[in-house]
Amino acid sequence: MAEVLVYVDHVDGVVRKPTLELLTLARRIGEPVAVALGAGAENTAAALAEHGAARVLTNDAPEYADYLVVPKVDGLQAAYEAVSPAAVLVPSSAEGKEIAARLALRIGSGIITDAVDLEAGEEGPVATQSVFAASFTTTSRVSKGAPVITVKPNSAAVQAAPAAGAVEALTVSFSEKATGTKVTARTPRESTGRPELTEAAIVVSGGRGVGGAENFAVIEALADSLGAAVGASRAAVDAGWYPHSNQVGQTGKSVSPQLYIASGISGAIQHRAGMQTSKTIVAINKDSEAPIFDLVDYGVVGDLFEVVPQLTEEINTRKG
Repeated sequence: MAEVLVYVDHVDGVVRKPTLELLTLARRIGEPVAVALGAGAENTAAALAEHGAARVLTNDAPEYADYLVVPKVDGLQAAYEAVSPAAVLVPSSAEGKEIAARLALRIGSGIITDAVDLEAGEEGPVATQSVFAASFTTTSRVSKGAPVITVKPNSAAVQAAPAAGAVEALTVSFSEKATGTKVTARTPRESTGRPELTEAAIVVSGGRGVGGAENFAVIEALADSLGAAVGASRAAVDAGWYPHSNQVGQTGKSVSPQLYIASGISGAIQHRAGMQTSKTIVAINKDSEAPIFDLVDYGVVGDLFEVVPQLTEEINTRKG
């Protein structure tokens, strides 16, 4: 069976959920070989083996933390040359897409970004993408070289599939460009205790209809009752009501959760582009003609300040 490289997104050895999703997809097209780079790389082996990695290639060097993405590209390229895989899968984060693009250029292969599904094909892996503001679904395959594919979070359910997970040291020679851009400082992001927006299974978003920064407490309360992430429309972000890091839309983040609840959001194309691939969409809006209702699975016409607190109370009651 052909081997498939999976780039591991981890923090000090703790594997992030999108990587486990990639292992599930990789098993459809071959035998997963994980590539873990940086501090704690060897500590990823147990989680990776539990989810299907036959081998785990590891390399820890200060370059991965001290400089930007080029050392990681060097490491992934070394793994590619050692394995000669049928495909390379990378999580579709901002950093992941840069690593993938640089790798594809180096090895002379085609690249597909933001895939939402992956299947084996007669002439190589076939990726599904949601394109043109999610107005169309396309299927594509790379026609030159081993495909490099980035996959959006929440595109596949995580499935355990115990494998050997044999840890192997990877030899990496860093290029001259690897140390060209140095990280001079890091500031930890303040934790809200909520899931990462792009990885969350449930997202609750507020828009112009929320009416002000202080009113986002209603949205946050619903999100907390569901264990969800909080999102915001561009109108809410531009008004200064919520941080840009929480913006969902074409100029913000793209999300694809199991459940997306839009409160006080009209449904302009800019916002729809960032959440249209959500599995189930619920909208709460007092305007029955709002474009968002053309998209939803369930719609509630009503004042969000009446509907959302009642929904939050009902969820908390059932949980209790």
